[in-house]
Amino acid sequence: MNRLKDAFREKRTTVGLWQALANGLTAEICAGAGFDWLMFDAEHGPNTLTTLLAQLQAVSAYPLEPIVRPPVGDPVIIKQYLDMGVRTLLIPMVDSAEQARRMVAATRFPPAGIRGVASATSRAARFGTDPNYLGAAHHDICVITQIESRAGLDQIEAIAAIDGVDGLFIGPADLAGSLGHLGNPAHPEVQAAIEGAIDRIKASGKPAGIFARDADQARAYMARGVSFVSVGTDVGLLAKGARQLLAQCRA
Repeated sequence: MNRLKDAFREKRTTVGLWQALANGLTAEICAGAGFDWLMFDAEHGPNTLTTLLAQLQAVSAYPLEPIVRPPVGDPVIIKQYLDMGVRTLLIPMVDSAEQARRMVAATRFPPAGIRGVASATSRAARFGTDPNYLGAAHHDICVITQIESRAGLDQIEAIAAIDGVDGLFIGPADLAGSLGHLGNPAHPEVQAAIEGAIDRIKASGKPAGIFARDADQARAYMARGVSFVSVGTDVGLLAKGARQLLAQCRA
């Protein structure tokens, strides 16, 4: 059962936390906080297959859905992640329907896709003990495409129309850079583009997701109809907590 995919079907709003520390202990601590999902970042976080595996194992006892963002939308990397037990992927920098179609194909076994076939050595198939895995794996796989460029904005409807794309996630930081406002996602032009993108994704019938800088912004996005929101990061929580503790001691 993919908890996030179930939430999409039931039109429930979920809240997640970004994970960039690449550490099983911090992942387990964050899992205990009660978030609906954790997003493990291998694009900008120092994650390897080994560190991702440790984090997946660390959070497996908790009622949440792990999401993994690969460094790039590469079928080879996607194959490795899926074999390792990842069920939900956030694919960065998806700019076209054709690219989205290729990413979906990378998550499906032949003849529906191009995913390499393995089960006896695959953690996802319980190392060969799940006899139904090859035929049923796609039911629990959730593909989320990240919209974070002007090109991606232009193709929202076409990307959303691809069968197998389960949700679209807006990346404010890269989108700001693509629109000429690097480092300033709060710029009115960027915010207008984000609001328009949310409305268009909703109109397509697919769930919209986004990264929020804090709880106030997360609530505002949810009020606009965003279905899944990431609020903050493990790095930010640790850094902020450390600064606050030191400031209190020195006050």
